[in-house]
Amino acid sequence: MTEHDFLKQSFTGLTERRLQVAIFVCPGFAPVDMIGIHTIFGVMPTAEVHLVWKDRSPLLGMPTFPSQATTTFADCPRELDVLHIGAVPPDILDDEESLAFLADHGQRARYVTANCGGSVILGAAGLLRGYRATSNFHVVDMLALFGAIPTKGGAIVEDRNRITAGPATGNFEVGLRLLELLCGREVAREMELQIEYAPRPPFGTGSPDLAGPELTRRALERVAPVNDLMRAPVERAAARLRRAP
Repeated sequence: MTEHDFLKQSFTGLTERRLQVAIFVCPGFAPVDMIGIHTIFGVMPTAEVHLVWKDRSPLLGMPTFPSQATTTFADCPRELDVLHIGAVPPDILDDEESLAFLADHGQRARYVTANCGGSVILGAAGLLRGYRATSNFHVVDMLALFGAIPTKGGAIVEDRNRITAGPATGNFEVGLRLLELLCGREVAREMELQIEYAPRPPFGTGSPDLAGPELTRRALERVAPVNDLMRAPVERAAARLRRAP
């Protein structure tokens, strides 16, 4: 028995709810933004977790994280309990095939979720119009270009069946909230304990409010070139969305 099999067996009996969970991946995706949801549902014996991309060729996540999709767009179940996306490269904003996949499956998924820059991609796919949503503090204001209602502060933002959060630990928190919604509060409470999810940040600078204006200014300056690269594809995606019926 592999360690994965042992973990799945140890969670047997928590719930009988059968689940289909799809996590969007692509070349350059950020594993830090999906590992929490992947872990939380990946150890549930009643859940089937799909890492979804156009094909199953090897992928290199960011930074230099070897990976591989498990399911193609064509083979992804049409009816999903969860569709999740984390941060991905800006070129996905111009990738009509990826945006069409997200729009198609997102409109039927029971829950559509994102953290970090993944929220921007959901916006480009037309899935956040009229919804409150958040992202990391560098790009949250861009969500307004897609008709979303940007919400700052770093905590989970839940609006109907859309759940968004900031980077890194945000996907653990989204995953635990999804588990509560899909399988019940007691299942989610036990999962939080089993994975010992109890962040203890060593420096207490994990948000602009905590870090203060000077460190926040330096952080924004450091990522300004990346944001500048995003701005043009974001504006193109927003323009296409405005023209769509």
